[in-house]
Amino acid sequence: MSITRTDCEGFHRRDFLTVGSAAALGLTLPGVLAAEARAAATKGDLGAAKPKAKGVILLWLAGGPATIDMWDNKPDAPEGIRGEFKSIATSAPGVQFAETLPKMAAVANKVSVVRSLYHTIPSHGPATVFMTTGNKPTAALQYPAMGSIAAKLLKTELGVPPYVTFSDLRNGSAGLAGYLGTGYNPFMIEGSGGGKDGAAKGGGFSVRGLTLKGTFTLDDLEKRDVLLRKFDGGFAGLDRSNELVDGLDTFHQQALEILKSDKTRKALDLGAEKAAAREMYGPTPFGQGALAARRLIESGVRFATVSLGGWDTHGKTFEAHRTRLAPTVDQVLSALVEDLDDRGLLDSTIVMCAGEFGRTPKINKTAGRDHWARSMAAVVAGGGFKRGYAHGTTDASGTAPATDPCTPDDLASTIFHNLGIDLGTELQTPTGRPMSLFREGRLVEKLLG
Repeated sequence: MSITRTDCEGFHRRDFLTVGSAAALGLTLPGVLAAEARAAATKGDLGAAKPKAKGVILLWLAGGPATIDMWDNKPDAPEGIRGEFKSIATSAPGVQFAETLPKMAAVANKVSVVRSLYHTIPSHGPATVFMTTGNKPTAALQYPAMGSIAAKLLKTELGVPPYVTFSDLRNGSAGLAGYLGTGYNPFMIEGSGGGKDGAAKGGGFSVRGLTLKGTFTLDDLEKRDVLLRKFDGGFAGLDRSNELVDGLDTFHQQALEILKSDKTRKALDLGAEKAAAREMYGPTPFGQGALAARRLIESGVRFATVSLGGWDTHGKTFEAHRTRLAPTVDQVLSALVEDLDDRGLLDSTIVMCAGEFGRTPKINKTAGRDHWARSMAAVVAGGGFKRGYAHGTTDASGTAPATDPCTPDDLASTIFHNLGIDLGTELQTPTGRPMSLFREGRLVEKLLG
């Protein structure tokens, strides 16, 4: 089941992932291409690094989390800024989190917190595009999501989807393939992962549209595919340069291989997990989705996105954090980090937890915080990132970065460096025009372990 949501601005968030941002951002196609040229000239050939990670799990906090009340508390700030939560010590020396995140405090020695992350787009849709693609959005071109870039550049075994997103969890924020074409769109995962009563037992997930109905067998599927290819051969003389057709062919072949293999089906069968593991992640769709994402990464998936909505807290933000939001992300993120580490998978798997922007330092009249992109934070772990590290600082009120500022394209560049991708790599639009991976991104060397 897919959920359609509108944010506080009245947009459908997924619309921005489909058509790009508003033209008001002021970027035309010539402007984009000029920026690409400048980036190529200054970035140079960094060379491909030895891969430190094989896959990425993105835990997306849709709506814009108030990171000033989570990872970057300001206990000495005035009353109208510091909020209601006390700071607590963590397992990382000198690093403190909000008291609502005790489980994350216990595993802080395994993660990095980027406290100096920022950008300049305080609008849900375009900010989501920037964070999930690593490129500032423009109406002139739709950039591919990081998952689509991973699907394009990283080899994936047959029978396993390269890029997946949990369709009823994504809240429109997982991202599409943009100019790479439909062949690199994510495979949508459906289901909640729990039993009928919502408990963390039984149940599972499935890839949307990839099931064999009734008595239809794999042999029947093979025969139908052969017939389809004969029809395609009969039209070989027609123009097949259409990018949509080519992309659908790619997607079709991947779907067939997934159906033929049982790797993905087994990975999505959470009934195979021990009860203790399922309970560690919690009974929520977010928790069970994160567990399924871990299993998919183990099976060879390259990029998985799981989303938790509800972070657009213009009112009663402290109540929402205390009762719903912080306990959920605290349990799920800590479980994922600890589980991956216990299995020896954290060093080869990147975990990123972030939303599209932060919230205002100043608390509003309804005990909420409003949109604020000039300071935010993200948690990253595993796959070549430092452990027990807080990167950068914000000023005394949490208004803006004070040291080591970092942008979404910098973070995306660092992730793909750790995946072993040369940051000088160029992709191509359907018209054959070369495009930089992240046109303004730079490697954040201080984040490297």
